Amino acid sequence: MYTTLAIACGGALGAVSRYYLSVVAERWNTSAFPLGTFTVNVLGSLLIGLCFVVFLEKLQLVDTWRPLIVIGYLGAFTTFSTYSLDALLLIQQGNYNTAVLYIISSVLICLLAAFAGMQLARLIL
Repeated sequence: MYTTLAIACGGALGAVSRYYLSVVAERWNTSAFPLGTFTVNVLGSLLIGLCFVVFLEKLQLVDTWRPLIVIGYLGAFTTFSTYSLDALLLIQQGNYNTAVLYIISSVLICLLAAFAGMQLARLIL
């Protein structure tokens, strides 16, 4: 029960943080580049890398803090951070072909899925 509550609380905070950081970043944006989302994704990737090392390798607190911060907070803040960590771990483990396949296919297939979802919604509505 504690784990579920930790994930829920972290998720709520992560989602709200994502919203406010995106709003602040977009205030400075004068182009079509999605600066808010980009900022959140880069920061989320930085934070998940930091948390991975601090919690797992240095402090060995993975069971205590991972549900709240990594799964809950960063999971709601941006799933791109998880994608980045997964790709980086594949590279560090020497799984280069799998890493390249994962990186390229994730981007391309997710773009295609988003396009398909848009087209489906347009077709239905």
